[in-house]
Amino acid sequence: MSNKNRKKVVIIGGGPAGLTFAWQLIKETPDYLPIILEQDNIVGGIARTVNYFGNRIDIGGHRFFSKNDDIMEFWQRILPPMGYPAVDDVEKGREIPLKKECIIEILRKGEFKIPCPDPNVEDKVLLIRERLSRIYYSGNFFEYPLSLKLDTLRKLGLIKVIKIGATYIKSSIFKRRERNLEDFFINRFGSELYNTFFKEYTYKVWGAYPSEISAEWGYQRVKGLSIKKAIMDALKNVFQLNRGNIEQKKTETSLIKRFLYPKYGPGHMWEEVANQVVNAGGDIRLNYKAIKLHVENNSISGVTALNTTTGETITLNADIVISTMPVKDLINSLDAKVPNDIEKIANGLMYRDFMIVGLLIKKLRVKDIEDNWIYVQDPGTTMGRIQIFNNWSPYMVKDNKYYWIGCEYFLNESDSLWKKDDTNIIKQAALELKKIGFIEDIKDVFYERSVVIRMPKAYPSYLGTYKNFDLIKEYLDENYKNLFLIGRNGMHRYNNMDHSMLAAFEAVKSIKSGSFEKKNIWSVNTEKEYHEEK
Repeated sequence: MSNKNRKKVVIIGGGPAGLTFAWQLIKETPDYLPIILEQDNIVGGIARTVNYFGNRIDIGGHRFFSKNDDIMEFWQRILPPMGYPAVDDVEKGREIPLKKECIIEILRKGEFKIPCPDPNVEDKVLLIRERLSRIYYSGNFFEYPLSLKLDTLRKLGLIKVIKIGATYIKSSIFKRRERNLEDFFINRFGSELYNTFFKEYTYKVWGAYPSEISAEWGYQRVKGLSIKKAIMDALKNVFQLNRGNIEQKKTETSLIKRFLYPKYGPGHMWEEVANQVVNAGGDIRLNYKAIKLHVENNSISGVTALNTTTGETITLNADIVISTMPVKDLINSLDAKVPNDIEKIANGLMYRDFMIVGLLIKKLRVKDIEDNWIYVQDPGTTMGRIQIFNNWSPYMVKDNKYYWIGCEYFLNESDSLWKKDDTNIIKQAALELKKIGFIEDIKDVFYERSVVIRMPKAYPSYLGTYKNFDLIKEYLDENYKNLFLIGRNGMHRYNNMDHSMLAAFEAVKSIKSGSFEKKNIWSVNTEKEYHEEK
């Protein structure tokens, strides 16, 4: 079918949700032509990989893990596990079933252990990585989630351990009504553990205390994790019951021990998806920001986009529009009269911005560090988390004798740190690493090879007018049948990457069936009912 005769689907945003939708749409039906508008010069959204002088940055750290078989298969169709042949991609039009035994075989062989870069490893592959993350608190490193090891108990001290146990028992007997995130945490961990590890860190990440945040955040991000689940997981590890299966379907997401990871970071996956979409006839336009959605007869008839490089604008006719843009921007882009209450709710939605500082370091004070990332819960630092990219994939680092570190900050664009020049931000990150004993001297940092990356609206917040968000959802679903919202910002939901992809799958199903229903899209990762566990 020629492109002239295909219905036009304009996709706003080239992140995981938008790219997954385009790939799946082409795979499912030839009737539609996907056109992606991406405002940046690179695809992947927050799951992109930034290459800076040969050192690659994963913005936020992305584990490729899902309890959903379709997601796991999607990833392996794009990039096969290391050591196994690729399956035909979407442009070939053929389905080749994947053998789940391949993953188990890799694990049994121990091939997920890559101590140093191997030049013979093919480029377009997924590595299987072991996960280690810890908490830095009060001058000590604690395993995350907290383990029952004697070392953990020693670091916490006898009195605190007794308090943690007593308050956990109390919380197990006297359950709180979960009005906010504080109630959610205390019900699962007790007040002492909550005050030690959750309260202040949540404030560092979100700029608000758990008592001010909706419990829905916990239902969507923490789900069933609790002390009981952590204890059971620890016992499974003792008896080796978690070995040999990458799926880990009965394991809480926060407890998984291994995951898939593209050789050159998450952007490697999404760049390959983009290549396949284009090769199969799709259209991807970089540096185009959607600025206006044209409305005719309660339908989106077209999208005007601004070229962020040249300043020129284009208008594309649209039969269907898929939006992953922030809901606040979407509502303000509608070329129609929006009810005052809907406009007010949209403009009251809040976001948390994100900044990562990539530091190339000669040596670390902490010897033989194997962590993928470390949560920095020291109250004297503004840094929220440390990524060690060498341990995500050794191919992320140009020269593996050095350490490539990502210092993460959760803040708002209005904060003074966001507005600082890059040189001073890099120096501050180096000083904070020295303060917590991560490096010996700030002279160990290669400043000319360090970089600052800012990501506005990285995390949709459950503050502000979020409690009334359903009114926006109902307004858009009822008035614009051909408009579909997917993705983290598109749905204003703090989804994992696989949830954004599942929403894209559901959108394709709805369009292909002709129903244009949105219910299944919104059911992905909903409160207390998890699509990934069905």
